[in-house]
Amino acid sequence: MPKPRQFEKPMGVRDFPPEFVSGKRWVEKQVEDRFSAWGYREVMTPTLEYFDTVGMASAIAEQKLFKLLDSQGQTLVLRPDQTAPIARVVSSVLREEPLPIRLSYHAGVYRSQEWEAGRNAEFFQSGVELVGDSSPEADAEVIALAVECLQACGVENIQVSLGHIGLLDARLLEELGEPEMMADLKKSLGRRNLVQFREKVRTSELSTCRQQRLLALLSLRGEREVLQRLQRESQGTESAAAIAHLEAMWDALEDWGVASHVMFDLSLTGSLDYYTGMYFEGYGADGSYLLSGGRYDRLMALFGRPAPARGFALKTDRLVMACPPRPDSREAVALVCPRRLHREACQQAQELRRQGHRVTLLIAESGFSPEKRAGFDQVVEVREEDGDG
Repeated sequence: MPKPRQFEKPMGVRDFPPEFVSGKRWVEKQVEDRFSAWGYREVMTPTLEYFDTVGMASAIAEQKLFKLLDSQGQTLVLRPDQTAPIARVVSSVLREEPLPIRLSYHAGVYRSQEWEAGRNAEFFQSGVELVGDSSPEADAEVIALAVECLQACGVENIQVSLGHIGLLDARLLEELGEPEMMADLKKSLGRRNLVQFREKVRTSELSTCRQQRLLALLSLRGEREVLQRLQRESQGTESAAAIAHLEAMWDALEDWGVASHVMFDLSLTGSLDYYTGMYFEGYGADGSYLLSGGRYDRLMALFGRPAPARGFALKTDRLVMACPPRPDSREAVALVCPRRLHREACQQAQELRRQGHRVTLLIAESGFSPEKRAGFDQVVEVREEDGDG
């Protein structure tokens, strides 16, 4: 294997210039203000976790995990997501706290990508987890909070697509009668390969009526009337329970004033396997994909504290790019002084900073060249008389 070149980085990792870092900090500040206002407390989990605990519990495929060995031969992983580590925290560090528990986070996650994928191996997420409440109102709460976070960042044309994994499974099983084909069709939906889904249905041995009802799942998009249509077509008790849950969620979303941003899409499944109930994705202007989340009731049991749970993760990297420009309102001042007046310049710089300016102190013995003035709103030269008071 050839030695890396001088400035080469590992595949999928990036350097972040000041403009991106400034945008990231701003986004996290807006989001954290909303998390805190809704009663979510921030936690931090380690970058390294044991493969046998978090690695095995995570829904991220094993081939995408970054693995390494510690000095005792234990297999570790770089944190591939935040949901599994927080489930571990709720079941251990916070085990004595009564449910429900509302937690938030801002963190980097790491996933190995294929060479040809062109995707990042390190990226940032901000999100919440609400553990220990099975109600439809709790499901609606995290969607309402997600919408409010996007609004706080200035995102326009917010649209949330809402599906329900349990309802989709029930409808597929009602028409297919066999779990194997159901799993195969769900894989196509998970990849958003609707062409493949249609082809598999049309080449199956199902009756024409059943094929038509399966293909109709792809067009089940809209507002509350979608649920009314599902009520007419569904027969099983599981479907009825899921539809009733979504009806109650819709009422709560209307109460929060965010229902106008939400659209049902029954074909929505997500790419992770641990979702069991509602699943949603959030988009901004131009269809930019900014968040995803959902219900994952089976995960907590893996850590010995069974409980219903749901949450969402904002795609912080994408959100930084989707936000409108954030000019710094503070005036940028270059304070220029000869070395002999450095002390006086330091005092003047501190006073200007207290007044709300961004001040850069520059030592120059023979004036300040015009090309150095770029990027500053004002240039102040400290002179001998300034030092004399």
